[in-house]
Amino acid sequence: MPTRRTVLILSASMGAGHDAVAAELARRLSAGGVDAEVADVLELLPLRLGAGLRRWYGWMMRSAPWMYALIYRVFFTPGGTPVGNGTPDVDGRVGVDGEPARAEGGGGGPGAVPAPGRTPPVSPLTLLAAAGLRRLVRRRPPSEVVSTFHLAAQAAGHLRRRGLLRAPSTVLLTDFAAHRLWLHPGNDRYLCPDQATARAVRAATGRPASCHAPVVRPEFRRPGPGADPGSTPGSGPDPGSTSGSGPDNGPSPGSVPDTGPGTAWLPPGVRAGERLVLVSAGSWGVGKVEETAGVLAGSGRYVPVVLCGRNRELRRRLAGTAIALGWCDDMPGLMAAAYALVDNAAGLTCREAMAAGVPVLSCRPIPGHGRDGVLAMARAGLSVYVPGPGELPAALDRLGRDGERDRRAARAAALFAAPPVESFFGLADPLARFIPG
Repeated sequence: MPTRRTVLILSASMGAGHDAVAAELARRLSAGGVDAEVADVLELLPLRLGAGLRRWYGWMMRSAPWMYALIYRVFFTPGGTPVGNGTPDVDGRVGVDGEPARAEGGGGGPGAVPAPGRTPPVSPLTLLAAAGLRRLVRRRPPSEVVSTFHLAAQAAGHLRRRGLLRAPSTVLLTDFAAHRLWLHPGNDRYLCPDQATARAVRAATGRPASCHAPVVRPEFRRPGPGADPGSTPGSGPDPGSTSGSGPDNGPSPGSVPDTGPGTAWLPPGVRAGERLVLVSAGSWGVGKVEETAGVLAGSGRYVPVVLCGRNRELRRRLAGTAIALGWCDDMPGLMAAAYALVDNAAGLTCREAMAAGVPVLSCRPIPGHGRDGVLAMARAGLSVYVPGPGELPAALDRLGRDGERDRRAARAAALFAAPPVESFFGLADPLARFIPG
């Protein structure tokens, strides 16, 4: 009797995006008859070091983002070959307003990769994570290891290169910009968000690299441009389907009467027909979103709804300025009611918006991977980069002219024409094509 296939998915509880991608991949693999286990690479570190790193990162992003920018420049993108395709699309125009084409690390594009064939130096943190991973796979040997976080990719690649990990190792990039810590030639293959990244990763590592469709929950998928206006995101939900959140926990499926997950709903204070603009601060609730919300509210044309994640202090500060939500359980329903998303990190929320047909504008990105990812999305034509909050109302106005909003949504929706991620694990028609060198 054949042995049931098992896949170990390594994530990290740094924010929510890595965990969400890992959970969705596990759901799809399990539906296809594969035993999928998700493990937090931070929990593999000894002496509760992972919990300490998580707290330190959260403190940096809220209180000292300059420190993270410096760490990112020194350790994540120290020179190297850039990944880019021209200057970013700035508010619908290419290369204006002086926005640099260089990455945070100075490499000349949205991210930097090591020179071909070079293995990044092995850090003490990688060695600790690799030791924990080795113990885990000894107890429960998997058929394959998949990493959705860069530390996991380094640990798995290190073990694989030394012959200490027998199972093949796949890296599933969750960032639009691939910095060097994602890349280790010991890994067997890479699954990338677009073809340009796949080509650059293959050149840097010498390993197969493929483009896959964004890994988002199916509830986010919406009809494309030209669908019935009553069901198109941003057109305003039926007034009878509106609901909102409680004062502490944010909206939840139970707070939306007579609707299922993904059915459009409006938070309290938003009337049907108003143009709701989501302002994302990520699960950490970080970035300079208060001025952004104030400018949008002051325009009188858009209603900002700030997604504060788990940052209660940010919700408190926004009281009276904008509608501020905490952790939101029914993001598909909120996306279905949105006119646009203003983002600052190029994370999973952007991909969810693209799946829902909601245009993405990026403004005041957080440093490091956030800024590089924002520029990468703009270079690829997937979002509009807006240099400052004062220019947001005009940029949003332009979305409403001559079908521009539909064109933006269609360009982003084209990402979903790539093979689904589960097809790379033999669970669907094998449409995956590795990018030629």
